[in-house]
Amino acid sequence: MTALLAVADHLPPGRVPIEELAGEFGLTSMQVKIFRRYHKLGEVARDPGGSLLDLLRGAVAGLDALRGREQHVRYVLHARTFPTVVPYPHNPVRELCREFGLDRATVFAVGHHACASGLLAIDVAGRLLAADDDPDGLALVLAGEKAFTPEAGMVPDTSFFGEGASACLVAPAGDRDRVLSYAADLRGEFDSDAEEQALEFQRIYSDALAEAILAAVGRAGLTMDAIGVILPHNVNNVAWHQVCRTLGYPRERVVLDNVATAGHVFCADNLVNYRTARERGLLRPGEPYVMAAAGAGRGATFSAMVLQH
Repeated sequence: MTALLAVADHLPPGRVPIEELAGEFGLTSMQVKIFRRYHKLGEVARDPGGSLLDLLRGAVAGLDALRGREQHVRYVLHARTFPTVVPYPHNPVRELCREFGLDRATVFAVGHHACASGLLAIDVAGRLLAADDDPDGLALVLAGEKAFTPEAGMVPDTSFFGEGASACLVAPAGDRDRVLSYAADLRGEFDSDAEEQALEFQRIYSDALAEAILAAVGRAGLTMDAIGVILPHNVNNVAWHQVCRTLGYPRERVVLDNVATAGHVFCADNLVNYRTARERGLLRPGEPYVMAAAGAGRGATFSAMVLQH
């Protein structure tokens, strides 16, 4: 059973209040007030002098469990929200692998599910390791991007992207943070930039994400009462309050601490929130928890993964 052997994240110290981003995205003062007062967004993590390599390096440097196991890493996966994350011909993931002695690993990107690609990458890593049938085999799953274009800076009417990164070492089996189930609902009907499609996506959002969570929990043979905590993607508080209302799940058990202080850190949110949950003592040995995310790009994805700490 796939397990997360170790998890680390890196958020740069720099923060930018959302009011300072208004001019960049053409927002009115009223729109900014809605983001702050209604969506509970405050500031976003930014590292203006740093590169994507710096972000990823910061996360991997925190993986103490990687030391001495580099030769066992068969795969390195970079989960991406956007297909292009750096200008050509830069390849920060390859550079990272050279720095950390992972040259022999197969390296590729996973971006089919937009902001939900982090969960997809963990699932793919587990499947590859299971097929290899090597008990010592490992995979390194990376997430994190730079807000280096206007599109990569803001989710219209929803959230602001923050810069940061996460890294997790995936093993084919383990005693903790075992993956019990994974569910992904792909909606091809949202492969359009039309305004009516965007409105329909917002309308079905909370129900569709709740359904994905219930599907994953059901596949794990559990009910929501057994789930100790939800580690969300950090779009905004209101979206998650609506999902909790649909699920009948206590919203105080959704880790939303980083929404106001870091922003939506692309595909890294779930693992950034993992660190916060551990620091707060919310992950208890043997207790199941959920990671959940939604992605929108060419189509939409609603996904959830149940793990046991």
